Amino acid sequence: MSEYIIDVGKRHIKEINEEIQEAAKQGKEIHVVNTLSRHNLGVGLPAGAKLTFEGSVGYYCGGLNVGANIEIERNAGWACGEGMSKGHITIGGYCGMSCGAAMMGGTIHVKGDAGPRCGVAMKGGTIVVEGKIGYQSGFMAHSGRIIALGGAGASCADALWEGEVWVAGEVESLGVDVNVLEPTSEEVAEVDAILDPLGLTDSSRNWRKMVSGQRLWYFESREASAWLMI
Repeated sequence: MSEYIIDVGKRHIKEINEEIQEAAKQGKEIHVVNTLSRHNLGVGLPAGAKLTFEGSVGYYCGGLNVGANIEIERNAGWACGEGMSKGHITIGGYCGMSCGAAMMGGTIHVKGDAGPRCGVAMKGGTIVVEGKIGYQSGFMAHSGRIIALGGAGASCADALWEGEVWVAGEVESLGVDVNVLEPTSEEVAEVDAILDPLGLTDSSRNWRKMVSGQRLWYFESREASAWLMI
């Protein structure tokens, strides 16, 4: 597969993304340089595309991904991988607010910390964060799994629906309607199977598995105070 270099600079973002899409159709391995933390780079990439962003990117990078393998060498802004359904995104540093928002499938791997509301409203897929996840991570997640190796901020897993938040390390506080369970050995093995290809397996971790307490699944006037806390 031949490498194809795309220079971002101050070019119009539509022109840049059209060039990325065309190179992906031709089966080229794409290397995007001079990113300048621009927003909306690499949106809607097709299955089989492979590209690297040199440096940091802005908001919504890799959004609506349908099967591309994306590597961001440094940091990413808000909502990286928003709405993605397939593929793999690796972020070499910090990822901003709402990483993986509303994602439906695929994997996002953050090598640093992740900002607030990581995995907000996610509907499938997996987010692995080697560092700490910010406040209200997992907020209203309907499905999928967030795995944080370095702890979690305040109001973790707030109003979680049917997703799971796994945390190794300190949790500042839990959100509304959260149950903390001790995972079974089979469940731990499932998580290890996700982490092993990323080089992150460690059998000594003390996991906290967070799931919905199901109080918010159906509105009850007697539970109105819980709804007001969201």
